Amino acid sequence: MPQGQPVAVPDDGLTTAQRRQLPLLMVHTGDGKGKSTAAFGLAIRAWNQGWDIGVFQFVKSAKWRIGEQTVLERLGELHRETGEGGPVEWHKMGAGWSWSRKAGEEADHATEAAEGWAEVKRRLAAEAHDLYVLDEFTYPMAWGWVDVDDVVETLAHRPGRQYVVVTGRRADPRLVDVADLVTEMTKVKHQMDRGQKGQRGIEW
Repeated sequence: MPQGQPVAVPDDGLTTAQRRQLPLLMVHTGDGKGKSTAAFGLAIRAWNQGWDIGVFQFVKSAKWRIGEQTVLERLGELHRETGEGGPVEWHKMGAGWSWSRKAGEEADHATEAAEGWAEVKRRLAAEAHDLYVLDEFTYPMAWGWVDVDDVVETLAHRPGRQYVVVTGRRADPRLVDVADLVTEMTKVKHQMDRGQKGQRGIEW
């Protein structure tokens, strides 16, 4: 794609401007590092354009606060105070989704994942956000916690101009097939292979 030019121009009856505005379903997968990092970087770009951001973390513990959460929530506060950028919501599965107001850790992670996906479906139907980050969502799909066909059908036929990015290893081929943009992070080397644990500022 030299100089940002598309490889092919489809015969879809759309103008270049119309085609440029079509929303994307994006997947960041593979065994390499950087899937979530890239998605959160995308969210910061979208915030700068005034987009409404919804982040839904499906696996990471609610007790573990990553750096991107702090940054994006502060950007959401900045929007509320000054109108700059766009609104931001951040939800984590581990201690019960914030809209369900459940206290403490839930033993049934499959139920929590299903509740999270049900809420995402409701928000997609209501066109609640401009960008949805479904972080580590490939794992509940792979583990059978959510129905893959339902996910694929919902994301492929979501209304309006809603962008979605799904992260996680081993993305289901059905999801890959309907996605508009798929990036596979390939691990060449990783410091953890030589026994070096994650570092502040790099892994969180």
